[in-house]
Amino acid sequence: MRYQGTVYRPPSEAGSLIIQATLACPHNKCAFCGMYQGRKFHVRPIEEVIEDLDTALQVYGPERVRTIFLADGNSAVLPTEKLITIGKAARARFPELRRITMYGSAKFLVKKSLDEWHAIAAAGITRVHSGLETGDAETLLAINKGVTPQEAVAAYRHVLSAGIELSVYLMVGVAGTERWREHALGSAWVLNQAPPNFVRLRTFVPHPGTPWHDRWRDGGLTLLSAYESLQETRLLVERLEGPTTLLSDHVSNFLDVQGQIPDDKTAILAEIDEALQWPLTAFRPPTERLVGIGL
Repeated sequence: MRYQGTVYRPPSEAGSLIIQATLACPHNKCAFCGMYQGRKFHVRPIEEVIEDLDTALQVYGPERVRTIFLADGNSAVLPTEKLITIGKAARARFPELRRITMYGSAKFLVKKSLDEWHAIAAAGITRVHSGLETGDAETLLAINKGVTPQEAVAAYRHVLSAGIELSVYLMVGVAGTERWREHALGSAWVLNQAPPNFVRLRTFVPHPGTPWHDRWRDGGLTLLSAYESLQETRLLVERLEGPTTLLSDHVSNFLDVQGQIPDDKTAILAEIDEALQWPLTAFRPPTERLVGIGL
């Protein structure tokens, strides 16, 4: 396979075959993100994508590939016919394939009709990873995500109604201590209006060279301590209705919180309450010490 630039994928796709269907991100304006800085978005020729699938078939054989992730950021922006072609080609080569996944932010998910999403799912692309980051309208605007909470709800309902599995990411602490409560409550509201299959938590760590890093550096954003992060997470969980699976499968988090909502909500809240009694030394280092290490 041919990769250009640093390849990013969700933690849950660690065992997936990664195929670059697009390069960089068509939005590439999020104030916290440095993943695709200096790179211009473009679509790879379909012939190259198919060639990479053929190479993977030669290297791994037809039985070993069970999941595929279509990099880079927001491959959901690809024309429907290209996604269908990729899905069918992958399934033809790998009979044990269980799913094909890709990134897709709410801004781009609504650009395809419901019929198009049905066709994409039928071709084997059955899960989308989407970074909501926050459901707080003010913070969404400030981080330049490109959607409002209401637009995110509409986009998520749209793809879910087509039978696409949805994995939504929230960024713990992205609103700082300044708006942690609005962040938690707004995020719960969005997720309750359009419950995704998975809610995945990761903690905001300032990335040097980004506007949100500069905001923190200049005193406009206060990073959450371990206790404050847990309090924010507790409020989110308390307000979540589900049904959804809550996961915190990222090394940036202070506590591994996971379970089914609503079934496990009481147990999750009890786990957080217990952790709030731990000494600070029981947690990972403060977020300030993680800046620049490339989590």
